[in-house]
Amino acid sequence: QVQLVESGGGLVQTGGSLRLSCAASRSIFSMAWYRQAPGKQREWVATISGGGRTNYADSVKGRFTISRDNSKNTLYLQMNSLKPEDTAVYYCKAYLIGQDSWGQGTQVTVSS
Repeated sequence: QVQLVESGGGLVQTGGSLRLSCAASRSIFSMAWYRQAPGKQREWVATISGGGRTNYADSVKGRFTISRDNSKNTLYLQMNSLKPEDTAVYYCKAYLIGQDSWGQGTQVTVSS
């Protein structure tokens, strides 16, 4: 198992930026960001592998950037040009053999 702690959420106006962080208790090869808006299912946002390969959902491509600092076991999500539809609780996920781990989530609210 691994412990994941997200931070960096908050309230921002449309067009603004936020940077989310996810601190892991140990190194993880592959990690991802997901989000869940009120009344909706949790959806995948972006993934990064240990080698740095990244993938993004079409809804955030060109606006969000996933990155990691392996020396700090920390995952990031830089979110630019935020829209009201980006409002959600954002979760980081660690892909593990056996059972994946999730953080507790951090709220992002984008006002119009």
